[in-house]
Amino acid sequence: MQRLFSTFASGWPGLGLLLQRLLTAAVLFHSAIVLKGDAPLLQSAAPQVIGAVAGIFLLAGLWTPAAGVLLGIVEVWIACLCVGDPLIPIMLAILGLTLAMLGPGAWSIDARLFGRKHIETPARESAYHSHI
Repeated sequence: MQRLFSTFASGWPGLGLLLQRLLTAAVLFHSAIVLKGDAPLLQSAAPQVIGAVAGIFLLAGLWTPAAGVLLGIVEVWIACLCVGDPLIPIMLAILGLTLAMLGPGAWSIDARLFGRKHIETPARESAYHSHI
């Protein structure tokens, strides 16, 4: 999984990715709560619910590349349904795909699970190797 991420950005870039994940998830949750009544329930609710589930993963920063791609596909699906203004779904699709390309950042579950690990050897082992 680490191959999907170039780095787990920290500092200001990591904060920017965290804010992007928070904003994207907030808009997804709002869209899922405010379902449009123009289309049949299955046609309008299914993509919104799938988008909200992807938002949960993005919010936590878990499986970010997969969640971002799924969000992009679902939001294009919503935009094609022509239920309301397609500008918000297109914006969410772009945000999801950019998160899939950039990764979750240092403040995410992905960084904890798949980030670089620092392994320290015990002092006894290093003393052993110095005598050989």
